[in-house]
Amino acid sequence: MPTKFTKITSRVVNLPLNNIDTDQIIPARFLKATDKSGMGANLFADWRYLPDGSPKPDFVLNQPESQGASILVAGDNFGCGSSREHAPWALTGFGFRAVISTSFADIFKNNSFKNGLLPVVIDSAAYQTLQDYLAEVPSLELNIDLASQSVMFPTGQSVFFPIDSFSKACLLNGTDELGYILSFDRQISKFEQEAAPY
Repeated sequence: MPTKFTKITSRVVNLPLNNIDTDQIIPARFLKATDKSGMGANLFADWRYLPDGSPKPDFVLNQPESQGASILVAGDNFGCGSSREHAPWALTGFGFRAVISTSFADIFKNNSFKNGLLPVVIDSAAYQTLQDYLAEVPSLELNIDLASQSVMFPTGQSVFFPIDSFSKACLLNGTDELGYILSFDRQISKFEQEAAPY
């Protein structure tokens, strides 16, 4: 089951590249795994490691200030490309709980919701404001509150983000579609008993 998501305050990892596809998030050679454990070590593997397997010192995830961060800021159309649930597995495995962008690929967004990762869509003006803040303070901390669907900037400015009510309820309660259905087990059993033929 996904971990409950209410609100987080965290440093930000900034990767402002457009059209980052799922093959960059988690390269295809790692898709044989059916277990989420250890998947975070392979996040952005082709960008993150040298051919000998050692970390590239200039890649953002390898910077000391990125360790322990829960929020990734990415460019437009994040998660495009092929469908693979391993992409949110890798992101959450690294420790991310939310990704902020101006848009997400639909399949990636749906897979994220199912795995406890919050895709936060903000408009281009708010995104540029965020990038301006990050240029001044790379170690910037943001607050994301799912209940109010808001991102709080350091100035106190609050930016609203959309989310459908079902995905929001699942994230707040730390459940998925099956868990949501099972939460109505008593009502389902009662209906079955009342609807059963005599």
